Amino acid sequence: MINAPPALTPRQRAWRRFKRNRAAVISGLFLALVVLVVLVGPAICPYSPNALSEAQFQPPNLRHWFGTDVHGRDLLVRVLMGARLSLLVGATGAGVSLVIGVIWGAVAGYLGGRWDSAMMRAVDVLYSLPSVVFVIVLITTLEQLFKNWLSRLVSIESDSTVRLLFLFVGLGAVSWLTMARIVRGQVLSLRTRGFVEASRALGANEVRILWRHILPNMYGIIIVYLVLTVPAVILSESFLSYLGLGIQPPQASLGSLIADGAGQINPIRIYWWLIVMPGGILVAMLLALNFLGDGLRDALDPLAES
Repeated sequence: MINAPPALTPRQRAWRRFKRNRAAVISGLFLALVVLVVLVGPAICPYSPNALSEAQFQPPNLRHWFGTDVHGRDLLVRVLMGARLSLLVGATGAGVSLVIGVIWGAVAGYLGGRWDSAMMRAVDVLYSLPSVVFVIVLITTLEQLFKNWLSRLVSIESDSTVRLLFLFVGLGAVSWLTMARIVRGQVLSLRTRGFVEASRALGANEVRILWRHILPNMYGIIIVYLVLTVPAVILSESFLSYLGLGIQPPQASLGSLIADGAGQINPIRIYWWLIVMPGGILVAMLLALNFLGDGLRDALDPLAES
């Protein structure tokens, strides 16, 4: 008699589906490599990201792999620092989306009725505003109101650091809206299921039901949209930095590096590496994050075949 193989758990089936998606696996490995390089690379690079020199506008060569900029700074170490800052902004926006979006959507969907209507109307109002314009207005307003107070409170002397804090707040204010809608819709469909009614009949309070029984059944879709939020936030930050409203010198993000490179374009000569190098890294990161999100979505779909 041949014993049947043990049944796979949902996580094992999800992992098997994920491994079949080569694009998602390669994207995950690429992102892990990028994170490792941007964390370790600047420390071992022989050049400082802000060190000026007379080697202006050198194309990529053996000494400067990504070339140099208008101030003679090594572009490779600046791209690594910019990618680190862009990833930090993306992770922060995704974290805000996770905390605020899940709590707001779960409470609205579970309470229902007037609470649901009022909370989701607030989301609709924020959704109706152009996100980039709203972030610009919010950052500008916060900077005018709280810049001096914040500088004294936390002893911050750099304007770029203050702007970075306000950028986190501004991008976080719009990054959670989609997550709230998705979570609210899932909670509406789960709150009437049999296991929820059984928990309520056994005397579980509402907070325990929501935290221990409803939200764990949504971790798949939450993880997927959490990953997909990162490239959206990075792209928004890059656009704001390109406009000069995001990261301020001497700090640099991929968007601000692209803006600096675009500013050096002239009819006589185009210093292509100033745009291609940071732009290529930005495109590769965004594509990898989207491929990873699509792979997680397919792997964590409970209706997908094993």
